[in-house]
Amino acid sequence: MSDVTVKQFAEIVGIPADKLLSQLKEAGIEAESEDSTITDDEKTALLAFLRASHGKGDDTSDSAPKKITLKRKTHSEIKLSSSSGQRGARTVNVEVRKKRTYVKRSSIIDEERKRLEEEALKIKEEQEQQQAAEQAKKEHEEKLKAEKEAAEKARLEAEKEAAKKVETEAAEEIVQAQEPEVVAAEESEVEIKPVAEGKREKPKKVAKAEPELDEKQKIAALEAEMSASESKEGGRKEDKKPKKGAKKHRTHESEDYYEEESPSSKKKGKKKTVGDDKGRGAKGKGKGKQGPITSTLTQEFAKPTAPVVKNVVIPETISVAELAKKLSIKAGEVIKEMMKMGTMATINQVLDQETAGLVVEEMGHNYTFSSANAIEEDILRDAHIDGEEVPRPPVVTVMGHVDHGKTSLLDYIRSSRVTSGEAGGITQHIGAYHVETEKGVISFIDTPGHAAFTAMRSRGASVTDIVILVVAADDGVMPQTVEAIQHAKAAGVPIIVAVNKIDKPEAQPDKVKQELSGYEIIPEDWGGENMFVNVSAKTGDGISDLLDAILLQSEIMELTAKKNVPAAGVVLEASLDKGRGPVATILIQHGDLAKGDIVLSGKEFGRVRSLLDEDGKPTNNVGPSMPAVILGLSGVPNAGDDVMVLKDEKKAREIALFRQGKYRDTKLAQQKAAKLDQFFSQMGEGEKATLNVFIKSDVQGSAEALQESLIKLSNDEVTVNVVAANVGGINESDVHLAIASQAILIGFNVRADATGRRLIESEDVDVRYYSVIYDVIDDVRKALSGMLSPEMKEQIIGLAEVRDVFRSSAIGAIAGCLVIEGNVKRSNPIRVLRDNVVIYEGELESLRRFKDDVNEVKAGTECGIGVRNYNDVKVGDQIECFENYEVAREI
Repeated sequence: MSDVTVKQFAEIVGIPADKLLSQLKEAGIEAESEDSTITDDEKTALLAFLRASHGKGDDTSDSAPKKITLKRKTHSEIKLSSSSGQRGARTVNVEVRKKRTYVKRSSIIDEERKRLEEEALKIKEEQEQQQAAEQAKKEHEEKLKAEKEAAEKARLEAEKEAAKKVETEAAEEIVQAQEPEVVAAEESEVEIKPVAEGKREKPKKVAKAEPELDEKQKIAALEAEMSASESKEGGRKEDKKPKKGAKKHRTHESEDYYEEESPSSKKKGKKKTVGDDKGRGAKGKGKGKQGPITSTLTQEFAKPTAPVVKNVVIPETISVAELAKKLSIKAGEVIKEMMKMGTMATINQVLDQETAGLVVEEMGHNYTFSSANAIEEDILRDAHIDGEEVPRPPVVTVMGHVDHGKTSLLDYIRSSRVTSGEAGGITQHIGAYHVETEKGVISFIDTPGHAAFTAMRSRGASVTDIVILVVAADDGVMPQTVEAIQHAKAAGVPIIVAVNKIDKPEAQPDKVKQELSGYEIIPEDWGGENMFVNVSAKTGDGISDLLDAILLQSEIMELTAKKNVPAAGVVLEASLDKGRGPVATILIQHGDLAKGDIVLSGKEFGRVRSLLDEDGKPTNNVGPSMPAVILGLSGVPNAGDDVMVLKDEKKAREIALFRQGKYRDTKLAQQKAAKLDQFFSQMGEGEKATLNVFIKSDVQGSAEALQESLIKLSNDEVTVNVVAANVGGINESDVHLAIASQAILIGFNVRADATGRRLIESEDVDVRYYSVIYDVIDDVRKALSGMLSPEMKEQIIGLAEVRDVFRSSAIGAIAGCLVIEGNVKRSNPIRVLRDNVVIYEGELESLRRFKDDVNEVKAGTECGIGVRNYNDVKVGDQIECFENYEVAREI
């Protein structure tokens, strides 16, 4: 079939052209209009898509028929002449039936293949059985053969031993027959004769005559026998084969001799002597003396008989070169082993613990994992010393929703005006104070209530003993109130509820109790475990009751701290002061911190140059549960870092440098992973619009809160990229970084110095200064909203009903209409509706009022409408006029 247009193919198939267009679009075939052409391949692709969408699959599936039978009938007539001679002919109806069966070739091939596979499997099983029988028969024959060979070997050994015994006895008889006579009966000799095999014969004592012996002669004979027995033992030793590595010497009589080591030479390391042909010891006395022959000891390398297995300690990361060094092999062997495992590596590539462990195990060695903090733990082990437990004041954290009166409550307790110094009337930082009452000392931590300071509230709950949940009696439970409850429960600390603003006429304390009961905060008078105190930060009502409740709860908890130990605590807040340098607000938890102590906090260290209390007054000593401000650190620590005092500054520097290196490696790994993730996301979704932001804040907690809040504004189309969030004023390097990254520079409670201001003016850098976090979030949200593409919306402005249709050969069909709603404008797009179903969408060709062309017709007015490229308008149709407009999107 040749290529046809979409419209022609729709007529052939018998469906509307617009439906066919939608089906082609779903099948992934590009067809823009009815005049687009489609090829045979596109038709086949459309057919496959439709069959798949209806669950039929392709023709090669199992549901396709394997055999088709075609039946055909044909009818014909045959005229036969009459055999009886009658006039006319007879007509006979003939029906021919044909039946033909077609079998699918692939099914025949599959059946034949299946049959062949079954036969091959059967043959394979028969061969395996035959091989097993032959193997069993072969093993049985080998077993019989081995038994037969063992029996034959035993028989030969027995015969050999018997023949050897006979030969030995015959040789002894020959020696006895050839020995000379002894001259004197009292003199006996021990002789050693060499035999043909190089062995020495056993010594024989020979006596010709035995006359009557007196007592002295008997003693001499006995001594002779003893010497003969010693010579016999020496001859047996000489019969042994020489040791490996011993030198052989040859005399002029061509007799073999081997080196014999005396006990004295073994002990003292002296030179060895060689015995004579008579075998007379190491001194070489007697007949046939050859003289002393000396030799020196030689050292030979002994090859290991078993492979050396090493125990390798693997840190969290190790390079290929370092791993090869630990295994005492070349780096190329490690790389070769990794290639066998399917991993390409270089000599400087860094491996993780699991990969390095697999490599070591594959090479036949043992391994153990070591923690990256091993060095740090070893050095810090001495810092944790058990001390005497003493009572300490409670640490109380005040939490709650914004503008519920947390700081105002503390102001009244401290008789100060902290809120007057807060920007926008909200707390931007963590404040720490201690209050001395008649019943004891209480340390308070004031946390911000805004949603952006979640991390700061979490730190406040993690270092506290008791949480004061402030809820306004006229406002009730709010989102940050619920979040504060979650932080307190996660920290596992008791909660005391302070119902504030009870002096207002609209205050409803019972409503607050009812709402909090839904979050498992049950008052004591309702049978729960939480104390509720009604207070007023304005008039001071209930403040004393609140302090009594805090001290009562602390007595029940029996709070203690270690005494006479190195001080330890936690960083509540940190900032960079232009004149004083890094400044950290800390809370002491154990021990006493004194001026001049060596302090380690996170990846920063230093000596305490100045120690201040919460009012900024110098002090020399700070005890447990007390806040303090320290100066002298090497940098600004992160809020929430542990603080501890070490005895040695060298150890503190070592740990700080180790932590800095570990933090740098982690940050680089995260940046690489982020870049890779961003690269793949851009490939899959297209590049997003990005707003780069550089944050400089007065304290670390505010910088973290700003960073988290701005990142949460990102969505699928636009994203906020925080280039950096640092502490301190804006300097020249910050401006250069903002220029290089094309970022907006945000200063939160900080300003630019003189050099930075000149660079900002010359380079026209966008710098915004803020003191309230609300303003930062709102401005960034507006900037992101401006980066979003506008949303297109549609509005129906008029509706006309077709009352009659006038047809003309020149201009086509003209619809006589009555505008029943709104206005119909000539420049706007229209839709033709039939039975409230859209059948055509396009534009107006003409809009007339009587014989005049008009641009707009209002409701209740008749008009003539000509639809461009559409002539199938019928009476009763509706023509809808609409317009499209853009709407700015917001985040």
